[in-house]
Amino acid sequence: MDPEQYAIMYRVEDVHWWYRGIRHSAESLLRQHLAPGRTYSLLDAGCGTGGTTAFLASIGTVTGVDFSAEALRFAKSRGLRRLARASIESLPFADATFDALTCFDVLYHRGVVDERRALVDFRRVLKPGGIAVLREPAYNWLRGAHDVAIHTQRRLTAHQLAERMRSAGFQVVTAGYANMVLFPLAVLKRTLEGFLPWAPADLSVPPPPVNRAFEAILKVEALIARRISLPFGLSAVAVGRA
Repeated sequence: MDPEQYAIMYRVEDVHWWYRGIRHSAESLLRQHLAPGRTYSLLDAGCGTGGTTAFLASIGTVTGVDFSAEALRFAKSRGLRRLARASIESLPFADATFDALTCFDVLYHRGVVDERRALVDFRRVLKPGGIAVLREPAYNWLRGAHDVAIHTQRRLTAHQLAERMRSAGFQVVTAGYANMVLFPLAVLKRTLEGFLPWAPADLSVPPPPVNRAFEAILKVEALIARRISLPFGLSAVAVGRA
């Protein structure tokens, strides 16, 4: 992605409703599929500037990996030490190292040449029965200005994400969407971008009451998604077992 996007991400990811919502969803799914009472080893594949990596420490020992030295520089400034620089297509870890793996908004990137190769490597580094939680931008027709800045190569439906996981050897436990309630607002924003060049950027933090309200919506959605797969949304989400 454009270098300035890492600085923006680092500045807003602890407060922005989008990032906080991703973490509520990730924690809910991981706790649903991991037995309680244990400390797990987790890999955050494509950890970016480290906000989610730090958050996942409540579940276990987390290692972050990212190809961008700039992103890892920001992650280190958070005090994170279990970090590695590498491509997700060739992870520098032994087979069956981790109990769980998360990968959020990474496979979409044009820097990922072979999605299947990355997914095969995800499965390789997971212990037998280990859990992978993946989340990617949904629907190619939702592309906007932000996709240009972050170098989007592909957006995936839940079905496409699940099929890619199956082709890499995962047993898909569940596949669906996230950010369903806010979906109409996103469609409206994408439509307005074509007419209003000054429309706010995707990572602009809204006023605190709006930011808190959006986060609260995503917290409720995360609880609902533990019981049913949401039929549409801004992100495709899939959980697979190695």
